[in-house]
Amino acid sequence: MNDKTEKEADFGYKKVNPNEKPDLVKGVFDSVANKYDLMNDLMSVGIHRLWKKATVQMSNLKKNDTVLDVAGGTGDLAILFSEIVGERGKVFLSDINEKMLEIGRDRVLDSGLLNVKTLVADAEDLPFPDNSFDCISIAFGIRNVTNKDKALKEFNRCLKPNGRLLVLEFSKPESSLVSDLYDLYSFNVLPHLGQWIAGDSDSYEYLAESIRMHPNQKEFLKLMEDAGFVNTAYQNMTGGIVALHYGDKS
Repeated sequence: MNDKTEKEADFGYKKVNPNEKPDLVKGVFDSVANKYDLMNDLMSVGIHRLWKKATVQMSNLKKNDTVLDVAGGTGDLAILFSEIVGERGKVFLSDINEKMLEIGRDRVLDSGLLNVKTLVADAEDLPFPDNSFDCISIAFGIRNVTNKDKALKEFNRCLKPNGRLLVLEFSKPESSLVSDLYDLYSFNVLPHLGQWIAGDSDSYEYLAESIRMHPNQKEFLKLMEDAGFVNTAYQNMTGGIVALHYGDKS
């Protein structure tokens, strides 16, 4: 790793000091938190709910298990996990952004779920002992992490042996035609939609840029393997616009 890589981090297409990136990302999500769920529905025409349900189905969780949803924001996955593990199971919903987590906490309370605990936590420095979880998930959050290698190693540390990691993230479309249409939508429609609904076009420009800077499917699979995961694979969704990566702790 050269000095430039060590001293710079991607924030969309910009290069920033790695120490500054968490606050910059926090600013993005502070700005859009109140409209985050609505924008997700509009941006994906509701398909994000199907992506998340498919992710949960790959968790291998059973009653009484313990699961951590990292960067879980408004709680979509945590609520789905809660139904699987049951009232004697445990679900931890974590996010580095307090505003997003407040919305997730309110949704959990409104759902009457007693087995979900929320906490502010950094993906790169999780406050849990080794071998704590049967499953760890992160949906649409890993691309915002400054040091993905460090976060993946933290996930591996905190998983129980044979525990599963699920990473749902925007990725690289399989078709050049889909890729071109996706670029057109991302850079010409999405910022205007963000301005109209959330009063913030800049955050959605960052969203489009951060997706393009994220490793492609095979590159991210290699990062997981380098972090110690086995039985790794990925499943493309919606033509590769989104990919679900998964792997197990040995």
